[in-house]
Amino acid sequence: MKITLVKQARRLAVALVAGAILVVTGCTGGQSPTNNGGELTGSFGVLGSNTVTPLSSMWAEAFMTAHPRVNIAISGPGSGAGIAALIDSTTDVCQSSRLIKSSEIDQARAKGVEPYEIIVASDGLAVVVNPANPISEITIEQLSAIYSGKVTNWKDVGGIDAPIVALARDTNSGTHVFFKEHVVQMAELPTKDTTLEYGASVLLLPSTEAGVIETSQNANAIFYPGLGYVTDEVKLLGIKKTGSDSAVKPSIETVLNGTYPVARPLLYYTNGEPTGLVKAYIDFCLSDEGQEMVAESGYVPLR
Repeated sequence: MKITLVKQARRLAVALVAGAILVVTGCTGGQSPTNNGGELTGSFGVLGSNTVTPLSSMWAEAFMTAHPRVNIAISGPGSGAGIAALIDSTTDVCQSSRLIKSSEIDQARAKGVEPYEIIVASDGLAVVVNPANPISEITIEQLSAIYSGKVTNWKDVGGIDAPIVALARDTNSGTHVFFKEHVVQMAELPTKDTTLEYGASVLLLPSTEAGVIETSQNANAIFYPGLGYVTDEVKLLGIKKTGSDSAVKPSIETVLNGTYPVARPLLYYTNGEPTGLVKAYIDFCLSDEGQEMVAESGYVPLR
């Protein structure tokens, strides 16, 4: 599934609007709404995953339009940063593209924070190459070999004789962690190997947008953006869980029916079950209207 240019423009506009009018200053302490003649009033921050940021920005814009006296600050430095901020009580909502680790839960509880998990959408982690690349499908084991540095030439996976330029997200990214565990280390395969790491030649990038742009301009590049970031400037590969399986491309349908092998939940974490203004916002995200926005943006709704 490819997001249209119109949807890209909408996503960018929302992010720019959110960034222009709101400044992240940490936990605002403004979660409890004030009823001003039936109108919600208050402010809070959402910080974390770069992958989830476009969704949060769209939801926040719509929620603030409906409730003009509400301010929501959105920032996307990475899932790791968001979870750290939740632990340190410097954000009201952590947005994450990976599950919180048990060690992080322990750290949070040691500081009096009780992480509460809410799945807000799903995502297919797409694998993309430059449109000039002749390959159309690839296996999980081949991807593992590429990203662990065992395979460095496209001819070894059915392509032309050319060096592979493997692009990845930086280590603060939940997408980086998810791809390492589920693809590089082959978590769902009999060949699972938790000792495998990204190869030394893999280029780490600070944002998903940077990876998509580089792949669109580099004939030898390969990258793994969330489905909502895929554009017509890159080529989606079909993914085969094993060599004997059929290749499947990511889409809303294939993620929901479980046939796409590299799918994941997108999450919000709060300190305890959300209440007040934060609850009202998350309820909107999970509503029919909020989930329609998920589908429109290229991500996978919960239903």
